[in-house]
Amino acid sequence: MAQTIENIVEPNDAGLTSEMVSFPGQAGSVNAYVSRPKNGTSLGTVVVIHENRGLVGHIKDVARHFAKDGFAAIAVDCMSRIGGSDKWNGSDEATKEIQKVNGTMVAEDLTSAVAYMKKQNYVNGKFGVVGYCWGGGQSLNFATKCKDLNAAVVYYGRNPDPLDSVANIPCAVMGNYAAEDPNIMPGVEPLKAALSKAGKSFDCKVYPGAKHAFNNNTNADRYNPEAAKDAWARTTSFFKSKLA
Repeated sequence: MAQTIENIVEPNDAGLTSEMVSFPGQAGSVNAYVSRPKNGTSLGTVVVIHENRGLVGHIKDVARHFAKDGFAAIAVDCMSRIGGSDKWNGSDEATKEIQKVNGTMVAEDLTSAVAYMKKQNYVNGKFGVVGYCWGGGQSLNFATKCKDLNAAVVYYGRNPDPLDSVANIPCAVMGNYAAEDPNIMPGVEPLKAALSKAGKSFDCKVYPGAKHAFNNNTNADRYNPEAAKDAWARTTSFFKSKLA
């Protein structure tokens, strides 16, 4: 039975192996949270990119949900090189500190995460990336720089800069957006046009009535259960088709 994001997957879920790991990066050690089916083999890998508050419990739960749906998920702490997400514990201060981390730094650390996962004996060598909010923009940015990707998903994230760099994306792209998201929505049509011009596949859906960060079930003001459930089903189906 497919998972939905509504219910938390417990960190000690008996069917999963979930743990913090670290591996070498270009600017020092990179931390990440890996979750996978305990006895899984030949798994597709989903690289999960957190929001602007860092690698918090909610994003670890997202990784476990992907594991429940049959993937190896690695949620990378993109704040590793500035002291690590735990230093700010998801606070407002984290949203300020994360501004010190640029797209080049993130792409380097995600590249290191892909290299780490390639060495694991339970994966099949296929990779997808998904990011939320700040991480959504980083997901698209990474997709313009990583030739190892088989699928890329953006949840309400900013477009790559320059936009025509989407021509470098090696895989199909999926977008999940919120209609009530005035900072992000103006970029959706230009992104569609740029991807179309580059001959890239883009499955884009905008959810009426949904706000930015509608997938975050720890944010009562933003969470939209209907949109989150539908977007989760779209995302996992997309990954299953591309990472098998």
